[in-house]
Amino acid sequence: MEYQVPQFIEVEDKIFGPFTLKQFIYVAGGVGLCAILVLYFPLIIGLILALPVAAFTAALAFYKINNKPFVEIMEAAFNYYIGDRLYLWKKEKNQVDAPVAVKPADPEKLGLTQSKLKDLAWSLDIKDQNNTPS
Repeated sequence: MEYQVPQFIEVEDKIFGPFTLKQFIYVAGGVGLCAILVLYFPLIIGLILALPVAAFTAALAFYKINNKPFVEIMEAAFNYYIGDRLYLWKKEKNQVDAPVAVKPADPEKLGLTQSKLKDLAWSLDIKDQNNTPS
């Protein structure tokens, strides 16, 4: 028996014409609120109040930022503004330490003679040549 595996499951179904259920609810609510504003207020004031409502409704229904619906962006902004914040910083020292000059060590005090230094340099050169890829 063959079963059909659903494809495109992240795409919402279009229920009301070209609108998804969410889009239809946003648009219907916005149109209803705009109609109430225009009918109950004088025409000019109603239109002035209905214009931002219509823009907000259109943004909720259709506008996407980085492929995320506008309502998710609004929710994230709301949670950010009401949420607690933790501020961390690294306290810097008030004094700046000046670099200290260091004298080079005397090879004779370390027990190194000229011949020992040459042998050491030669052995390091040989090891360096063996470790480098050809």
